[in-house]
Amino acid sequence: MIRELTSEQIVDNWKDMINLIEDTFDGERKDKLLKMYDYFEERMSIAPASGREHYHNAYAGGYVDHVLHVINCAKQIYKLWEDNGATINFTEEELVFAAMHHDLGKVGDLAEDYYSINDSEWHRKNQGLIYKHNPNLQYMTVTDRAMFLLQHFGINMSENEYIGLKLTDGLYEEANKSYFIGWTPDRSLKTNIAYILHQADMMATHIEFDRWKRGSYANETAEKPKPKKKEVSEQSKKANDLFKELFND
Repeated sequence: MIRELTSEQIVDNWKDMINLIEDTFDGERKDKLLKMYDYFEERMSIAPASGREHYHNAYAGGYVDHVLHVINCAKQIYKLWEDNGATINFTEEELVFAAMHHDLGKVGDLAEDYYSINDSEWHRKNQGLIYKHNPNLQYMTVTDRAMFLLQHFGINMSENEYIGLKLTDGLYEEANKSYFIGWTPDRSLKTNIAYILHQADMMATHIEFDRWKRGSYANETAEKPKPKKKEVSEQSKKANDLFKELFND
């Protein structure tokens, strides 16, 4: 079962994204962000968050839905870290900016989408590959493409935003290893923003997977037919009687 958003939900999510930009940022930076989001609106608003059904949000509008979810989780985890005495040396604006753009590369490049509908019914049905990667795109990691798009629109990042955005995937990205595994104090991260964002992304992704799983398997567990009781044939009865006659005496 593929979860879908209604057109109203897609529109509402987009409004929430734009309102978040209006409320969080100001000045020239806000203007540049709004310009970028206006440029990508038609594509970004209906983009999926992943290509495989059982990953997360592999449906139209799934990208924005996931990003809003990550931002919400990041704010909650931020508060949890702060309440437990963690050092918070970054602003909420920096946290929201990095969370908002951690998957920006999944929109694609300036002209083409990152994902396209998989036209193979077999792969859709048997492997859950609802979308496929666009082979026309220059290969980049999702993070690198996000940074490319931000710089194209003249949107600068603080050091905290750069670290947070770059490391959101945690150790799932091999290139991040040297940041997370510091053998000396001077090599360790000097901000907790990356840990909080990675936890937020993992939290949102796994909740979205659970949401899919509950919908996908609900009918399977509810309507399993009971196996019919096999009737014993006359031949089987005769064979059984013969067995008893030969070996039970």
